[in-house]
Amino acid sequence: MRKVLFLLLLVHQGWAQSTKHLSRANQSIDSLSIYNRQLNPGEMKQDLQVFLDIRKKANSGLYRYRTPKQVDSIYQWAFRQVRQPMSTVAFYKIILQLTDFEGSCHNYTEPDAALVGYFNRQRGFFPFALKYIDGNMIFNSETPDIPVGSRIMSINGVADKDLMQSFYKYMTSDGFIQTQKQSGSVNRSYGLRYLYEYGINDSFAIRFTAPGTTRQQTVTVPAVSLEEQKANLIRRHSAPVDSLIDYNVQPKYSFKMVNPSTGLLSLRIFSMASDAADPAFPVYVAFLDSVFQALSHNSIPHLILDIRGNPGGSDPTFEQPMMYLTDTSFKENTLAYTIFDNGIPYEEYFWGVSTAERLDSAGKVAGKAFLKDYFPALHNGRNMQNPKYNPVYHPKSPGFKGKLYLLIDENVASAASHLASLVKAYARNVTIVGVETVGGYYVHNGHASMIYELPHSKIKTKFSIVYVEQDAPVKPDQPEGRGIIPDYTVWPSFSDFMQNRDTQMEYVLKLTEGK
Repeated sequence: MRKVLFLLLLVHQGWAQSTKHLSRANQSIDSLSIYNRQLNPGEMKQDLQVFLDIRKKANSGLYRYRTPKQVDSIYQWAFRQVRQPMSTVAFYKIILQLTDFEGSCHNYTEPDAALVGYFNRQRGFFPFALKYIDGNMIFNSETPDIPVGSRIMSINGVADKDLMQSFYKYMTSDGFIQTQKQSGSVNRSYGLRYLYEYGINDSFAIRFTAPGTTRQQTVTVPAVSLEEQKANLIRRHSAPVDSLIDYNVQPKYSFKMVNPSTGLLSLRIFSMASDAADPAFPVYVAFLDSVFQALSHNSIPHLILDIRGNPGGSDPTFEQPMMYLTDTSFKENTLAYTIFDNGIPYEEYFWGVSTAERLDSAGKVAGKAFLKDYFPALHNGRNMQNPKYNPVYHPKSPGFKGKLYLLIDENVASAASHLASLVKAYARNVTIVGVETVGGYYVHNGHASMIYELPHSKIKTKFSIVYVEQDAPVKPDQPEGRGIIPDYTVWPSFSDFMQNRDTQMEYVLKLTEGK
């Protein structure tokens, strides 16, 4: 769950592909048929075989949640689907289902940059914001035609539940976790995902029921450009509350007293330092120490640790707060290994560590040396992690002795869900509130990611190569293949959405008051 090891070699870049690779966008002919080309069965079968071969050779988590028979079955299905020519996007949807089936929130799949760029240039985007509330699609924009809080019943004739289910395959999760798929199918699926799934539309017929009514109405609105959609999303009704846990808006870490008896430590993303050698790391460590010194000095009885929306980051940042919250020494993991020896399996298809830029030869050499240090030698099918990279963390003083409340949600992933796992396993006097995390409690595939490009479709597929068993003791309320299960499951409520109130935070504050 740590940041990709190869990222020590590169400046971190997002997964959206760089515009420098979109030179074909300047061609005089800008047609979908150019970028979304028809693939013949032979090309797709070869891509599928390469995809499967790479997975078997390099993906240590391929059979963690699925048996070999189940994996064989879904690939047999995939090969049957490609007996006739189909578009690149249609084939992409098959690859999405294969990657989702594996059960790793670190899996990611993306079409070729030129195809992504083509879609981004089209005036075909849904103009409004939507919000997942109580299992429904709720209208989240201020417009004269559709009231805020309206329930969306269908878009362009596709019913709400069918729309939501169609986007599940785009959002990978550890094991069998569904929570991020549920909210993400509404909150985060009306950009490129909608265009991939339903094509480019000039307009959208929106069927809805206004708040407090059962009468269905239909409004047809024109599609907008990507820039217009982004501007509309910034102005969405729920932005004031959403921004409270948005790592793009808030500081990466902060602390404040919400009342005289309750402190709030917010950790929005674990990218405050790339590793312990980063000059930013001691600054972060000193900040945490000052927080717990103040809590101890003032005998504060309640501490809220808010990691909602935290997508993860780097070692050893997420372990640092844990040392103040426990009487028990702990490790990051009890087992970690890859399944290949030195080098990069199927290197001819290897792209790099970011879809934005292909790793050059010097980067590959440095990356191989780094992996050799972390995973020195293959024995009996396992290349075990070098023990020096899995130290023991000991409790720190002054430890927090009061009542701890951990706030989590369905977007807590990677290093953040690993922290939540440690808190549930070892923290003193903790109550967990919110929604099951997308990252698992017991195991995950993480640490180092690799990206491969399929030869014909040019689809890029990313997965993490290290199988990790977390330092997470068995608990009766923690089934296999699930995220961190809260003591109190609390989703945002409709009434609080309408009033822009933070349902989960207010729930915790009531707990601190004994209510």
